[in-house]
Formats: sequence, structure tokens, C-alpha cells
Amino acid sequence: MARSENKETVGSTTRYVARIARNLRKQKGWSQEELGNRLGFTGSAVSAMETGSQPASDQMLEALERVLGNGSSIFEDAREFVRMDKYPAQFKDFAALEQRVVAIFIYETHVINGLFQTEDYAYALINGGFPPPPEERVRELVEARMARQALFSRQPTALIELILDESVLRREIGSKAIMREQLLHLAELARLRNVTVQILPLNAGSRGEYAGARGSITLIETPEDDRFVYLEPQDESLLIKDSGKVRTYAQRYAKIRAQALGPDESLAFIERLAGEDR
Repeated sequence: MARSENKETVGSTTRYVARIARNLRKQKGWSQEELGNRLGFTGSAVSAMETGSQPASDQMLEALERVLGNGSSIFEDAREFVRMDKYPAQFKDFAALEQRVVAIFIYETHVINGLFQTEDYAYALINGGFPPPPEERVRELVEARMARQALFSRQPTALIELILDESVLRREIGSKAIMREQLLHLAELARLRNVTVQILPLNAGSRGEYAGARGSITLIETPEDDRFVYLEPQDESLLIKDSGKVRTYAQRYAKIRAQALGPDESLAFIERLAGEDR
């Protein structure tokens, strides 16, 4: 059942799309139940979309385009912006930049980065958070997270680098089967020509040097040659553009990369873990 509190936080694009859908439905003289039947959804799902308590999914927007769009592409064009409305408030600014990057460099210390997650891993991770979100919000966030992965095949091609602390690969999320699928997915992405995946081993600090000690980092470069650092501690977010700070984080990332296993060795390590009896 959709939560009424969603109505208070729904974005302006989602409200606008809901209003258009409601007006077009009324012009045709259809009830919410009738529209739902034509869309392949329930009348209550249509009601939730129109009131904003449950924003339209990609599937519903596709169906709305087919049934009400009349060749205008209005619902199809809205998909990207409705999806942005679904992201947590602290993530929206970065999400908009992420779609445009020419290069992104990521170091993660706790879980597989969202850009590389399977749907089951993302669901287990989000659903297992605290405080526990309502089921419809979990599904909404998973859908939005999966949509980000269009970056891997986007044109023009983006350069994507990921460095994972070894502990991330050994931390079981969801179940053994989910984790194995996640590792295989990670290995598949690592084989893409525009993607590099490296593992920072647990013994990286054995010589007294451990550049990754201060936590996760994401660096991005935009088509305008702007460079940002994104940090996300405990559901807060920092988007840093100060050139001096960005330079420091970039140097730290370079040191982490130097301490990590090489790409081929990292891929072999991931595949070995996936093949183990987890």
C-alpha cells in the first residue's frame, strides 16, 4: 500500500506528469479503474500515481505513452526526469552530473558501488537498511539505481574506474547466491573496454602505507572539464568543486590505485571468489 508521506516529498516533474495523465484520462471519460485496465495496472496504482503517493514506474510511463501519449512522446520524454525525482534528496545533484560524465573514478570501502550492483544485491542492501524503508520505496530506489547503469553503454563513451576494498567482496549481502551473482556481474562489467575494476587487498597496509584509510571517494570529470569530488557519509552528501581539495582527493585516489591489484589480477581474484563455495 502506498505511503501518504510520499506525497509530501514527490518532485515537481512527478507532480506535473501525474496532472497530465489525470487530465488526459478525464478527457477520455475513463475512470482510474478503466485506465488501469488499459495500462495493465490496477485502478489503485493509477490513483497512487495521480495523487503522487507512488510515482510512475518506467513501465507505467511506457504504458501511459502507448495509451494516452497519442504520439506526443510526452511520457517517454518524462522518464529520465521522473527517475531523478525518485533519488534521495542528498543524491540528486550528483545523479544529474553522473549522467553527463566523461570519466568517473570510484573507490568503495563497504559495499559494491550502486553503479555496479545487480538488482537482487541492490534490493537486499536497500531493504536491509535502517530505518527500514517501506516496500514501495525499496522498489522505487532499486529501479532508479538500475537505470543509472545506462552509463556503461552510453554514447559518447564514459571512462569508468572502480577500486573496491577486498572486504567488500567478502561481505555477503542478501545470500550466498545473490553474492555470487553479484561477483559474476562485476567480472562481466570489468571486461568492458571502457571499464577498469581493481581490488585493494586486505594486506595493502602491511608496509605501513594505506591510502584508503579515510573512506570512499568518487571523482568525476564533465564535458566542460569541470572536476568534482563526491562523498556520501551516513546519508549525507558533499559535492566538492574547490580545485585544491579536488586535487588532494585525486592524488589520494591515485595512491589507492597504485596500492591496488592490477586489472587482470583483480579480475582473476573476483572470478576465483565467485567460483568458491560461498
